[in-house]
Amino acid sequence: MGPLERLRKEWFILGIVLVIAVARLEPGVGVKGGPLKPEITITYIAVSAIFFNSGLSLKTEELTSALMHVKLHLFVQIFTLVFFPTAIWVFLQLLSITPINEWLLKGLQTVGCMPPPVSSAVILTKAVGGNEAAAIFNSAFGSFLGIVITPLLLLLFLGSSSSVPFTSIFSQLFMTVVVPLIIGQIVRRYIKDWLERKKPPFGAISSCVLLMIIYTTFCDTFANPNIDLDKFSLIIIVFIIFSVQMSFMFLTFLFSTRNNSTFTPADTVAIVFCSTHKSLTLGIPMLKIVFAGYEHLSLISVPLLIYHPAQILLGSLLVPTIKSWMVSRQKSVTSSPVNNRKKVIWYQSLVLYLMATPCCHLYEKLQRADSITLFRTGTPIKGPCDTEFHLKKTLSDFLAYIKFPLTNR
Repeated sequence: MGPLERLRKEWFILGIVLVIAVARLEPGVGVKGGPLKPEITITYIAVSAIFFNSGLSLKTEELTSALMHVKLHLFVQIFTLVFFPTAIWVFLQLLSITPINEWLLKGLQTVGCMPPPVSSAVILTKAVGGNEAAAIFNSAFGSFLGIVITPLLLLLFLGSSSSVPFTSIFSQLFMTVVVPLIIGQIVRRYIKDWLERKKPPFGAISSCVLLMIIYTTFCDTFANPNIDLDKFSLIIIVFIIFSVQMSFMFLTFLFSTRNNSTFTPADTVAIVFCSTHKSLTLGIPMLKIVFAGYEHLSLISVPLLIYHPAQILLGSLLVPTIKSWMVSRQKSVTSSPVNNRKKVIWYQSLVLYLMATPCCHLYEKLQRADSITLFRTGTPIKGPCDTEFHLKKTLSDFLAYIKFPLTNR
């Protein structure tokens, strides 16, 4: 593989390194309130573009069938909003005896209570080639659930409560997720033939938007003065965040690929990303509302500010590996039914041959004889013609039957 071909294949990973380096050198460009105005270009335009792109590329039947995949949706939402925060709470009970900053630990708990993001999980699922429709539904549905459930989880685990502007958050989600998706589906109906003929690079477009999101996210991270807090606690928190992400991704992978699982490899990809990603877009505004007046709000926000770019970075780096696994698994799943069917036909043919051989001999004897001999006793039994005819007919029907499945498989 030549350098140019390698560059073309790995352009996304190289793009991640480039945008992070640029964000580190000049974070003021992409920070909120900066020249790029990410509070508008990212929050509204980029997110809307992602879901418009998804609506344009997704077949309507794929989206409607994804809505009926109830088992997958339950798995993702229960893992995200029940198991995740509970597991983090148990883990933090052990970390409470360490010298790690108390407010950073509370920040980790807030990460666990957050809903799934509305964009990153969808983009990564699409980049791998997973079940994008399921990822879209769970990202959108989880975000809507999070508007109500996340404040309740924060109250349960941290004892903080506040009024949350459900209407404004709901309307923002509706306008940036649902409306662009519907518009994309409507436009697709009119240019469907052109899309199937030209096959636009929808995946590459979404990946470019994701690079923009990564850049502005790291600009906010590098520009945040609270990142310069206690080095020991910060390093430990970064290590914990990556460990939690890897552990939960591996856990969801194991659950969704167990022997009795009904999930396809494409479903597994959507499950892994949607179950372990957390929303910064909803998280930061919600933290500012729920923890309004807390002097340690900035410290509580640090783990979420780290978790968001970490999940995108880790997910992006794992895209080639997960894609290779999914493709190989799909090939094995596709080929295994054929192999199994060949084995079934072979065994069935053998059994039917063994059954048919003595029946054929018996049938031939009945055609030549007027009596049936019981081979166990050796006693000849004279039977009336109707009995002989009935037995001949039964054997004839049986032989005709057993030839049928072999000639029709």
